[in-house]
Amino acid sequence: MELHQLRYVVAVAETGNFTRASERSFVSQPSLSQQVIKLEKELKHKLFHRLGRRAILTEAGEIFLKRARRILAEVDDSAKELRDDPALGRQIVVGAIPTLAPYLLSQLLARCRTQYPHLVVHTREAFKSDLVNAVITGELDLALISGSVKDNHLSSESLFKEPLLLVVNRSNPLAGQKVVTAADLAHQTFVLLGESSSLATQIQRFCGDHDFKPKISHRCAQIATVKSLVAQGAGISILPELVRYQDDHPALVYRALSGGAPTREIAVIRHTHRYQSLGAEQFLAMLRADRAASPPNKR
Repeated sequence: MELHQLRYVVAVAETGNFTRASERSFVSQPSLSQQVIKLEKELKHKLFHRLGRRAILTEAGEIFLKRARRILAEVDDSAKELRDDPALGRQIVVGAIPTLAPYLLSQLLARCRTQYPHLVVHTREAFKSDLVNAVITGELDLALISGSVKDNHLSSESLFKEPLLLVVNRSNPLAGQKVVTAADLAHQTFVLLGESSSLATQIQRFCGDHDFKPKISHRCAQIATVKSLVAQGAGISILPELVRYQDDHPALVYRALSGGAPTREIAVIRHTHRYQSLGAEQFLAMLRADRAASPPNKR
């Protein structure tokens, strides 16, 4: 029995498909399948029902999966403990959602290089659901997200709350209003991030709470694109205060919404039961100190 075989079983179980598991494991699909079959012969039990393209755990597979995850967690934790040895250096992997990675995470990395020169921080930018799964599987040590998560495998620590601001083109009538309410947005055209974005979901929920469905003209992958389209007059948007810069395009005007303005909560998540490396603790301590000393948008 080999460790890579255990990792392949976990990958197939979590993706439900041998092809997707091979892509995630960076190995060819035939090679992965052969290794799983070899393991099944050694165990004298089928681990998966092969139903066309789907792979579903058998009863024996369910039992084996729990043990495989525990074994892999122990191996990964042992490796992290060794990496904490100052003579060997320290490495961590930190994730962040797209509305935090360029604004908060990039600043932290610059500070980290000065404060902890021996700490190597690898980063991953992804949507919230992907980050949550990556922390659960141990691919990430920490992840910065918005909102909260409910999972027994995860602990979530709130870092700060920030307002969501209306952003419009300077020629938009809303730019000249002293007071802007949610009702004023009902007939506007919106520029939002993609449907997988937690920010876009929150904005749509906010509009729904005020009895209208936003008319969306553009879906974007990056905040910079949202700003560019709003600056061109293609629509309005609602963005976190953190992404507002003094050198933003001069055509952009930010306004706080009156009467129940939306906010978002920024949190850091980590695995509840996995070994927390010294590097992760150092990064977390730096993150806490940074937020205590520097409220959102004080840049």
